[in-house]
Amino acid sequence: MHSFVRSGLLAATSLGALWAAPAFAQTTSTIAPVAAGAEGDGTGQAAQTEDDNPSRGDVIIVTARRRQETAQAVPLAISVIRGDSIESTGNFNVTKLPQLAPTLQVYTSNPRNTSVNIRGLGVPFGLTSDGFEQGVGIYVDDVYNSRVAAATFDFLDVQQVEVLRGPQGSLYGKNTTAGAINITTNQPTFEFEGRAELTLGNLDYKQAKAAISGPLSETVAARLAISSTSRRGTIYNVTTKRWINEQDNIGLRGQLLFKPNDDLSITLSGDYSRQDAYCCGTSFVRVGPTQRALSRQYDALVAAVNAATPGRNYAVPSRNVYDRLTDIDAPLQAGNIIGGASARVKWNVGAGTFTSISAWRFWDWKPQNDRDFSGLSIVSASNNPSQQDQYSQEFRYNYEGDKLDFVVGLFGFKQRIDTQGLERQGSDASRWSLTGAQAADPSILSGLTANNTQYLKSDSAALYGQASYKLTDALTIQPGLRLNYDKKEGFYQRVVTTGAGTVISCSPAPAAGTALAAQCGVYQPQTTSPTASKWNFSYDINLNYKVVPDVLAYATYAKSFKTLGINQNGLPLTTANVPDLTASTVKPESVNHFEVGIKTQFWDRRATFNLSAFLTEIRDFQATVNGGQFGTVRGYLANAEKVRSAGIEADFKIRPSDRFTAYANAAYTDAKYVKFSNAPCPPELSGGTFVAADGSQAPGPAGVPGSLSPRSCDISGQQLPGVSKFAFSYGAELNQPANLLGKEGQVYLGVDGNYRSDWNSNASPSIYTKVEGYALTNFRAGFRGDGFDVFGWVRNAFDVEYIDLLQVAPGNTGLIAGTAGDQRTWGGTIKFSF
Repeated sequence: MHSFVRSGLLAATSLGALWAAPAFAQTTSTIAPVAAGAEGDGTGQAAQTEDDNPSRGDVIIVTARRRQETAQAVPLAISVIRGDSIESTGNFNVTKLPQLAPTLQVYTSNPRNTSVNIRGLGVPFGLTSDGFEQGVGIYVDDVYNSRVAAATFDFLDVQQVEVLRGPQGSLYGKNTTAGAINITTNQPTFEFEGRAELTLGNLDYKQAKAAISGPLSETVAARLAISSTSRRGTIYNVTTKRWINEQDNIGLRGQLLFKPNDDLSITLSGDYSRQDAYCCGTSFVRVGPTQRALSRQYDALVAAVNAATPGRNYAVPSRNVYDRLTDIDAPLQAGNIIGGASARVKWNVGAGTFTSISAWRFWDWKPQNDRDFSGLSIVSASNNPSQQDQYSQEFRYNYEGDKLDFVVGLFGFKQRIDTQGLERQGSDASRWSLTGAQAADPSILSGLTANNTQYLKSDSAALYGQASYKLTDALTIQPGLRLNYDKKEGFYQRVVTTGAGTVISCSPAPAAGTALAAQCGVYQPQTTSPTASKWNFSYDINLNYKVVPDVLAYATYAKSFKTLGINQNGLPLTTANVPDLTASTVKPESVNHFEVGIKTQFWDRRATFNLSAFLTEIRDFQATVNGGQFGTVRGYLANAEKVRSAGIEADFKIRPSDRFTAYANAAYTDAKYVKFSNAPCPPELSGGTFVAADGSQAPGPAGVPGSLSPRSCDISGQQLPGVSKFAFSYGAELNQPANLLGKEGQVYLGVDGNYRSDWNSNASPSIYTKVEGYALTNFRAGFRGDGFDVFGWVRNAFDVEYIDLLQVAPGNTGLIAGTAGDQRTWGGTIKFSF
């Protein structure tokens, strides 16, 4: 069915190959070139101010403050990315947006383990846990998406994307401490229109999009959009003889607008998106010595496995990650379904607008992973399928007056997530994980299975509001408040069985040296039922001053929070070999945020320059702690004492004429652990015998096999993972009127690119997981006219070799795996509209 729908869409889109959409695919300092409607009223046009003169430059309409206004009038740091820019630059989902918005960081090892951060803040780096909230909220047409897996799906009929930097708790239903990604889709229109797009490229890349909109009656309009993307994988698995990490997405969105009069509109929306990719795996990157005994390091263990099996000569297919080879032997799957329905009611009441957004969303995750990152049968299966349902209701009232504007809202949220986990040891597990005579007995660990059952119930309610009062014609004060209640209830049970199917118990602690002790050292049975609730109050205040009509200066202070979390993946053990219940919950983050900025336009609004500086301090930062072993505790949440992110951001865009436009965006971000004195250690300080708990022993030197290892590490002063100190993006387009095959239009040439400096890919920065900086360059050239656009493109034009993500393999053997970024890709796109 999936392939049938895709084939039909590709065929239908191809029929329009002689007609194309007029898409001025440009990117601005806010990355958006022209006036953009935000919440459609059925006309397809946005409200414009009286001095929106196109000859004076671009005007970008946003809804960052829950009302339509120009981006330059909004006193906060915001990036706006038009739908046409997304299409022309190939950034077709949230994970690719950092190429356009340098302060955004997105990392993904699979759709579930995806992190979306702004200025280095949002969620802890590492394995995802259901027990904490996202610091960056993702909203689609005002509906909050709680599952960050939504970031991996294709944009579907998107009009524009707004990236809001900094806390947004007094404006958005769900609290967001680091920022928000506000996605607006194209709305139903009362004028008949349609558009289609077809892209073909190397790596067997195929993407097709289509949308149609129009009236069903004088008061009812509808819109239907569909999208499909497929691409061959980028890593070849020599074990299975097929490419992995492929793309395979299909999505459908339908909307129905009922507009009986100018004061009332009701929009019903439904969407369904599905991924069924053969994904997600890694390649060998390097071996970094740990403090484990020399005979227990990666290369020595591989030699021992080979020696134990005459005739076996295991070796990775390549030690160069850019050869794009792997030999992982476990089945792979990244089945991912997301969708839902919503009803949005907008009613103009006097000088204000009442809005109600009712929504239900679901997420179904069906994964299969290779968790040992190798072709050896150490972990033969690692699967944690999940099902999520969420319900949200938001009531909001916006008032606009001569001197006073305000928004006040009430938000309710309910969520349940169920997970059924399975992890099983393979035939090489004993040799890899055990020592002495036990290492030669594969039956001890082979088939040892941990079955996990867990659920999370999460309820949240909030009252929020923000006012904007003009003290003078130039000076405005803007205070905001939020009162929030959160309750979380979880359940986690791990049942462990041997290869023969016998259920084991590890309490009381088994005698050392026994098979049961070895098994309990890998998988510990455990049952916990954490529950917690918390009220929180936060506030912000903004002062903004219009120096001259096209210069706005602002200063913001925000006292915010990220609500408490609970540990949903199991708890660490006490010295008595029982779960440490004190680690069941983690404290809320306490956020103090300071920001100043200036927004300017000059040269008759042909040029725009915006500058912002920020300082964010977080106490009790929620961090991921990884145990380093295969299954005793995969990872759990804990509080770091304090982190800080500070930096400067600059955005510049110029459009001297209709023939040329260019932009450049730059960010300096210094994000670090101010104090984290009890952090997990990096691999070079792990794997050895722990020093005595009484402090009588000193840890050995880093990366020296056989050394004593610290029980924890003080990483205060080190950089937060995943954050480059310097990031930069740019683009330009030049066009010239031309006539081609009797059609008038424009020939154009465009370039865009991005740079980021080095960053670290481990929660506790490691010398083995440093990712070197890189710069990517993309080109496009084409011809467009009234109703069509045809262009060719090449991305990563200079075939730069770079790393997307590095991961430390479990077991402290020193194995580092990872994925290389996309090689040079090229293709062509044709678009048409009517």
